[in-house]
Amino acid sequence: MAQKSSAAISEAESVVMQVFWARGALASDQVVEALVGKEKWQEATVKTLLNRLLKKGALRARKENRRYIYSPVLSRAAWLSAESHGFLNRMFGGRVAPLISYFSQQKKLSRQDLEDLKRLIQDLDNEQ
Repeated sequence: MAQKSSAAISEAESVVMQVFWARGALASDQVVEALVGKEKWQEATVKTLLNRLLKKGALRARKENRRYIYSPVLSRAAWLSAESHGFLNRMFGGRVAPLISYFSQQKKLSRQDLEDLKRLIQDLDNEQ
């Protein structure tokens, strides 16, 4: 089945999707249990988000006895790819270097980040 664009997935909906990506198929009461205490959401909020995700095609549901079992259609990898590309395009013209420069100027890069970036660049150079 073709995956829907994640551009339509809100921040709150992505929190619900994280539960599915971590645990797989779940009934609505299991999703509510996973989120109600953690996100300070009411049961009705979680069910509204489930319905939105169903309408958007990010989830599918099958009836099992007297309840529905929801499972993800949108993969975490597809969502992450679309979100990161969208962010880079909107904020930095689709380029990674200005992103790194920005974080460097804001002193948001730790020594570990710098070491990881150096290693990544070296690995990329070795592949080419």
